[in-house]
Amino acid sequence: MPKTDPIKPTIKSTIEPWTASVLTLFPDSFPGVLGVSVVGNALKDEKWALEAIDIRDFSYNKHRSVDASPAGGGPGMVLTPQVSARAIDHVVQKGVARDPKSNGQTRPLIYLTPRGRPLTQKRVRELASGSGVIVFCGRFEGLDQRVIEARNMEEVCVGDFILAGGEIAAQAMIEACVRLLPGVLGGETSTEEESFEDGLLEYPLYAKPRAWEDRKIPEVLLSGDHKRIADWRRRKMEKSTKERRPDMWKRYIGNDKKIE
Repeated sequence: MPKTDPIKPTIKSTIEPWTASVLTLFPDSFPGVLGVSVVGNALKDEKWALEAIDIRDFSYNKHRSVDASPAGGGPGMVLTPQVSARAIDHVVQKGVARDPKSNGQTRPLIYLTPRGRPLTQKRVRELASGSGVIVFCGRFEGLDQRVIEARNMEEVCVGDFILAGGEIAAQAMIEACVRLLPGVLGGETSTEEESFEDGLLEYPLYAKPRAWEDRKIPEVLLSGDHKRIADWRRRKMEKSTKERRPDMWKRYIGNDKKIE
């Protein structure tokens, strides 16, 4: 039986926490950044759970092979369907067995790929509101298309750039979800004014001292007038979004919201 032990701490509660199961060729890369700061503390406090599953454990030969040359020719190698599907099915079946009330349903099965739909904060919130995710980290040239279709995988892209594999992208997506879980950031209002939450980028941030290298904190932020501060921040959010993300601005004004 392949080794798929959860990353410590072991979950002791009878109520399963939000769980991320990651299928990867490099399980030692986890938890990585997920093991530090507030997200790492939440992992230690069992507010969520993480397991890294080695895809090579599901290979059919002693060489632990997982790839083959692409059909039709071309560079690189492709993750084979029989090994990849075997690994996926093991995680899915294990989850269903652990939760007999699931009626055969499991967590969203996500394949991280540049061909996927862009990951949005809206989708992150949806994922965080569920029971967790199963994430498949691609390598080489990618995963056999038949597996993606047969297992109804959701293809997700974290940005318009290319990585050597899906591990960093997986950590980014999981962290985005975990920080929204109850009790992770310590306050329900911590994320309300962040970028993307209202279709806009976040306003500029300042801290003490009042002046630094001849640059001063805007006076409105020192006024104590909460309405003026809120209005200033809103204008800055709209201005920066219009200038830096015209795609977001177009969607924003399409909702009948106008800059004041």
